[in-house]
Amino acid sequence: MTQRALVVGATGIIGSTLTRTLLEAGWGVHGLARRPQALVAGVQPISADLTDAAATRVALADLAPSHVFITTWSRQANEAENIRVNSAMVRHLLDALGPQGSLRHVALVTGLKHYLGPFEAYAQGRMPATPFREEQPRLDVENFYYAQEDEVFAAAARDGFHWSVHRPHTVIGMAVGNAMNMGTTLAVYASLCKASGRPFYFPGSAAQWNGLTDMTDARQLARQLLWATQTPAAADQAFNIVNGDVFRWSWMWSRIAQWFELEPAPFDGQVRPLEQQMADDAPRWAELAAAHDLAEADITRLVSPWHTDADLGRPLEVVTDMAKSRRLGFLDYQPSDDAFFDLFAQLRAARLIP
Repeated sequence: MTQRALVVGATGIIGSTLTRTLLEAGWGVHGLARRPQALVAGVQPISADLTDAAATRVALADLAPSHVFITTWSRQANEAENIRVNSAMVRHLLDALGPQGSLRHVALVTGLKHYLGPFEAYAQGRMPATPFREEQPRLDVENFYYAQEDEVFAAAARDGFHWSVHRPHTVIGMAVGNAMNMGTTLAVYASLCKASGRPFYFPGSAAQWNGLTDMTDARQLARQLLWATQTPAAADQAFNIVNGDVFRWSWMWSRIAQWFELEPAPFDGQVRPLEQQMADDAPRWAELAAAHDLAEADITRLVSPWHTDADLGRPLEVVTDMAKSRRLGFLDYQPSDDAFFDLFAQLRAARLIP
């Protein structure tokens, strides 16, 4: 039976990597994206405003995917709006596809805010013990991830498809114009430091500098998404997904500095947020882009300092347990420093950094 995928958010860090993985596996792939011109070659474009139920029904009326992968969200001004908008997007999508009767599996990508809380209450109050495990209960706080999950669960009960939920840590991968992009943010920051002679400061907290952490390569996440659709025991389950190694930023920061031929500034415990460090960097980046004939002179299309600051400024150690999917046979592994280095090489090859 032909596998026909609809990837929602197909031009993002996760979606673009996933579409490549599915195409390589021989799937037919449709990609829903705001910028269909940025889709991976071979992906069939779909344009739909998921906030509009009627428009979504019209846009998807002739589509009958066997699998749906939801890899995007819409950032709003507060968590109440995040819940309203993002749950409606999932509901409108699945309401539009349900009548076709073609769906066999819906995969939803969320993240560790499932355990850490939403942006408005991020890593505050009583946190669950680390490493985070999938069986830990939801926090007693409103969270748009929970609302998205509930929409998937309700549609699955109604329409009879299987589901999986995937919870990555910070995702490292290639995309332009993405709202949460630590890897490219750090690459741009390092490039600016090298060009100007500025100190290459670690922007985050002592807890992150000294504590253990992990990350998720977009390729590792894509492999787990594909695995979950092909493994009967993975049906109707939630899974953490990280690279499989742990590290301390005190080690990783020097590795990143070495790649860019920088000397890292000593860490003195002071938090130096990138949002402040890079506040005036737009004209500097434009000059650097002109000097090196880079493909993107608009720094706002490349960096998300607010998101990187949120991750690197956390006051607690964050590590993630992978035992659940490993017990079921998902054994892939990705060294996190190589994930950064591979991304930096891609950015340079694409003329996005000098």
